[in-house]
Amino acid sequence: MNTHVATADTDHFGTASNGKIGMWIFLVTDGMSFAGLLLSYGILRAGGPNWPIPGQHLNLPLTALATFILICSSLTMVLALAAANEGNKRGLIQWLSLTILGGISFLGVQATEWTSLMSHAGMTFTSFAHGNDLFSSTFFVITGFHGMHVLTGVIYLTTILLRSLSGRYTTGNSSPVELCGLFWHFVDLVWILVFTFIYLL
Repeated sequence: MNTHVATADTDHFGTASNGKIGMWIFLVTDGMSFAGLLLSYGILRAGGPNWPIPGQHLNLPLTALATFILICSSLTMVLALAAANEGNKRGLIQWLSLTILGGISFLGVQATEWTSLMSHAGMTFTSFAHGNDLFSSTFFVITGFHGMHVLTGVIYLTTILLRSLSGRYTTGNSSPVELCGLFWHFVDLVWILVFTFIYLL
């Protein structure tokens, strides 16, 4: 009896598993990184007299499409977890695949925008032909940092998908899918903030 209690205490902290607590701690600290970047962007923009109007240089319609795709991928992630909880292997694989496709599509759109900005708008990581170079630097740093998170999420999701093919997460063990979902929802939420601060304001 004591052994069973000790095992339960090891696997859970209160009502949450150790994995979930660890993921939340990681997301909070990672969120601080994004908060620092966006705060720095705001300070530089407020102190930059020649700060360009983002909407005049960035591809707002294309990025709005990428934002919509990422939001939809959050929905498919929810459906993937629901399928895992129901023991629906086919549904889990289907929704995970669509979530991965959403992430890859987002990265493709971002790569297209970056290429266009570099070749047509004269924007690079260190210079901007139309004005304040800090705008260019902060844009690439923040969107690139988020893009790396999306890429990490796609790799994470792909790993979960490969393991799902053997029915690993449809037998009462959906916790890894849930943890992956937490990370993916975080990536989506952060992008909404990045899109709002950099593209819309």
